[in-house]
Amino acid sequence: MPLFWKPYKSDVTQFIEQLKAQKPTLEAEQRAGRGLLWDRNIDRSAQSEFRDARVEQQPYVYQTKSE
Repeated sequence: MPLFWKPYKSDVTQFIEQLKAQKPTLEAEQRAGRGLLWDRNIDRSAQSEFRDARVEQQPYVYQTKSE
């Protein structure tokens, strides 16, 4: 290994590290935003009703029904 060798960091990694250094609260803000949209309790009864009300799709969607 040469004496002038240093570990490689991609441009994206450097950008993210710089962004985190400039704004240390970034990760906490991301977690709070995730909590607004994704981390929620599921209403099991509503889920089962949605599943029961689902209409099956025919194998070829664009074909008209011929009976």
